[in-house]
Amino acid sequence: MFLDVLADNPFATNCWAVSADGSDEAVVVDPGFEPDLVKEMVARAGKRLAAVVATHGHFDHIGAVPLVCGEDVPLVIHEADELALADQRAWGAGYPVDADLRPSQVRTVADGDVVEFGGFRLGVLHTPGHTPGSACFVTDGFLFSGDLVFRGSVGRSDFPNSSPRDMRRSLRRFLELDDALNVYPGHGPATSVGDERATNPWLVELAGARE
Repeated sequence: MFLDVLADNPFATNCWAVSADGSDEAVVVDPGFEPDLVKEMVARAGKRLAAVVATHGHFDHIGAVPLVCGEDVPLVIHEADELALADQRAWGAGYPVDADLRPSQVRTVADGDVVEFGGFRLGVLHTPGHTPGSACFVTDGFLFSGDLVFRGSVGRSDFPNSSPRDMRRSLRRFLELDDALNVYPGHGPATSVGDERATNPWLVELAGARE
């Protein structure tokens, strides 16, 4: 598997590029900044960019989408965060961003959908709380968690369109996943479901709490 990441930006947002062995296609996840560097990351690997995936609609995860996608590459985003592409304020981002971030091609998805790019079948796991349309993208062996779970921490749920109740439910869904899954988060180093189940204080507390 090809996997690379860019995180040198003001928010330390991870922009992942991934491709299965034997595939000449790559998928980019959460390109918030530096579109030229994102495209170079894919080209260096000898891959063709097949799709861009957004785990949610915050600017630091989608700010570079129009320039990375161009005319031909589709953006995949959960339907509940589609408004973020056109109007961050109305969507409820919580900070002033006035930019049109909608690329030429948008493919909205919902919980349980499957998209196929880069030699992978990526299942959509709707995990609202951080934003209404936050989603994890899961395949055999790994998942992109966006701002749901980080190594040793979890995402914020205090933005105008966040929901602490939904976040707790989404974290419980995360705890139902296989321990062996590697987790590639929206910020910080990679981890695994098992490591977070055992050591993440928020998840340890949640696992021991009643619904």
